[in-house]
Amino acid sequence: MTEKIKVLYIDDEDNNLNSFKASLRKDFVVHTAINAEAGLEMVKFEEYQVVIADQRMPEITGVEFFEKLIAINPNPIRILLTGYSDIKSVIDAINKGEVYRFIDKPWNIEQIKNAIYNAGEIYFTRKELKDKNDKLKKVHTEMNQFVYSLSHELRGPLMSISGISKLAKLENQNPEVLEYFTMIDHATDKLDDFIYKMLDFYRSTKIENKIVAIDFNKVLSQQYAAYQEKWDLEDVAVDFNVNQTFDFYTDDSKLRVILNNLFGNAFNFQKKDNPFKKIRIDVEVTEDNAIIEVFDNGIGIDEKLQKEVFNLFQRATQQNVGSGIGLYMVKESVELMQGKITLQSKMGEGTHVRVELPNLQQIPASPITV
Repeated sequence: MTEKIKVLYIDDEDNNLNSFKASLRKDFVVHTAINAEAGLEMVKFEEYQVVIADQRMPEITGVEFFEKLIAINPNPIRILLTGYSDIKSVIDAINKGEVYRFIDKPWNIEQIKNAIYNAGEIYFTRKELKDKNDKLKKVHTEMNQFVYSLSHELRGPLMSISGISKLAKLENQNPEVLEYFTMIDHATDKLDDFIYKMLDFYRSTKIENKIVAIDFNKVLSQQYAAYQEKWDLEDVAVDFNVNQTFDFYTDDSKLRVILNNLFGNAFNFQKKDNPFKKIRIDVEVTEDNAIIEVFDNGIGIDEKLQKEVFNLFQRATQQNVGSGIGLYMVKESVELMQGKITLQSKMGEGTHVRVELPNLQQIPASPITV
């Protein structure tokens, strides 16, 4: 510690104040006060790392002084000097004055020096932790602002480009020009998808759970409508099977991140030449949990890569599809909701992902009236 510890010592005896300052001024920055009132005035204008007070003073006790000190500035580490044994004073000092340490009078110079050093270490450690927490809060605020910009400032112009491209295609039938606009549409769709991925990434890893009631039939119906707008599902047999007779509670946003990415993978990694493409999602809800299983008959995942696919930016195939963060977001969302995820896959035959989520309802689950 390069910074000298600044100490304030309050005592109603001049001899004690002078002796304390003379003994410790080489090691610390020492200030003294002859009474509690003077000490309280000093802490209003100076930041002390350690404040030491005598318990027995004429106006108020050391414990009472510390109570008032906490109201003005709770940061200094507090040490109480006491020349007599009084269990009530000890209890009050702990409960009311939040005292770090007691030292008996007459004090030993080495004992009090070590106590100040230790108290100073605690002060600087707490200050460093507070500074880091403040920085984290600032980063969190900036991240929220970034996410807002990502979803509004970027997507707005992107949708304008997409809309203009579609209008231009209606007015121009030149095949070569239409091909250029198709390339623009492809690029804007890809960028829009990436923005959605980043928003999902933020929701699944940085935001605390917001527990709400989940109706899986409704959620899957809403998501499927979105999938139909996003992808051409004409040649894919999609099947949803939900068995829910109990109320189920979890984080809705993270649940949708899980479903979106698992369905997206099941669609994107289908075999192009397969005339019988299939995706099936089964949901079984019990009183305690929900089991979500996603099946597809796509290209599958190499056994050597199956342990790595949940890592960030790890792709399960060399195909230029996806950003390598989808399954990572799924795993993070599942773990934040205290769940489990397993994956089974065979090359050329398809993939089966099983997600088990606990019911986060705080009251006993009850059957849904159908």
